[in-house]
Amino acid sequence: MVQLQRIAIAPEQIQNEHLILTAEQQHYLGRVLRLKQGDRFIIIEGNGQWWIAELIVNLPAASPQVKLIEIVSIQTELPLEIILIVALPKGDGFEEVVRCCTELGVTQFIPVISARTVLKPSSQKVERWRRIATESAEQSERQIIPTISDPVSFQQGLLTLQSSDQYICEARGNYQSLMQELISFETGKIPDKIIIATGPEGGWTEEEIEYAIAIGFQPISLGKRILRAVTAPIVAVSQIVGIMEK
Repeated sequence: MVQLQRIAIAPEQIQNEHLILTAEQQHYLGRVLRLKQGDRFIIIEGNGQWWIAELIVNLPAASPQVKLIEIVSIQTELPLEIILIVALPKGDGFEEVVRCCTELGVTQFIPVISARTVLKPSSQKVERWRRIATESAEQSERQIIPTISDPVSFQQGLLTLQSSDQYICEARGNYQSLMQELISFETGKIPDKIIIATGPEGGWTEEEIEYAIAIGFQPISLGKRILRAVTAPIVAVSQIVGIMEK
């Protein structure tokens, strides 16, 4: 099974134990991977389900092209949701954040425009981020494909979801470290989700930190060093994963 190719699909593509491939998926399976009738591969349904699937025709072909053979039992997800609120870094930095943090187990990305954000992404850029998340989920054998929201304001991003365990990372200030906070979780009392917010180049403004605290975010540190806007979310998620999977 581990040698089979993996491809992510949308749940609505499954119809009566068959799979309806998109033109792009047919091209990838038939032309890029050169799979033929009778060849098998794994589909990732994106909401926690894997299947072994078999081509029932040579591609390209009219639908249906694939039969679902059996459900694959596998557990690659963390025991909690990680929602990552990221002030968009300049250039293509957010692509690296999406790629690495999808591999690590993030379930949702909320990109925000903060006071010091430079990047103003287009809709094409957002679609590229989503493709990267899908490709990274396939590569890392995730059961879930993370969602990526359209970019919103800092204030709106912090209000999108609420949790009893929500943190805003701040490099300057005498705050408890995220690792200390995570270690304090007692066995059997792992939260359902953790929300982490990381800042832009130059960090959050004082007004942004004050706003976050006012709506229930706890300021925490990721260590004694100043991290880049791309590095900080990867470090934060790595620390969570390290505690959850120890």
